[in-house]
Amino acid sequence: MISLFTPASEKVKFDAKSIYLGHHATTYRGIEAIRCPFDYVIYQMILFEVKPDLVIELGTNSGGGALYIADLMNIIGHGMIHTIDIDRRSKEMVAEHHRIKLFTDGWQGYDLSETDGYSTIMLIDDASHLYSETFDALGKFSSLVTVGSYYIVEDGIINELGFKKEYDGGPLRAIKQFIDQDDSFEIDRRWCDFFGKNATFNVNGYLKRIK
Repeated sequence: MISLFTPASEKVKFDAKSIYLGHHATTYRGIEAIRCPFDYVIYQMILFEVKPDLVIELGTNSGGGALYIADLMNIIGHGMIHTIDIDRRSKEMVAEHHRIKLFTDGWQGYDLSETDGYSTIMLIDDASHLYSETFDALGKFSSLVTVGSYYIVEDGIINELGFKKEYDGGPLRAIKQFIDQDDSFEIDRRWCDFFGKNATFNVNGYLKRIK
């Protein structure tokens, strides 16, 4: 009998592209949840540390990511998530979760008065990833983020994957311009480098409000 356990079968090989392909197939409770597994681990640590009253998520897609956050909030026993998109593709399980409020007019149409009464706010931008839209979203929402909390800009990894031109510099260009202009945030290397130097899809994207 030929053994299946050969030196080749024991070799470890992965890179940003293989993780990228896998993250498109990731689900949470059976619902599409397109996010790097490293970042799911980081998110739960941040949520338990910050314990936000409100998380605003730009980019719902099918809603698996919002459901994951809402379930963590159930464990904490605290918090709401406002998840924003431009369509209604999210699953019934997401729409009916008591910690999730869906908005389908896009983040540009989100009324900031919806945040009234929430003391600790965190924001996740998982929307278009275009440089201009990412930078505009930072301008609209960054002031809502509480000192000690986070504005997480997703998918700066697209530059590493060869999509820099397609997204006009994407999130990384927007982050650099924003950080250069606003000293109330810093890139938190604790999370960006948790699994290795920028071993995250949110390259330089964990922005902590410091003042």
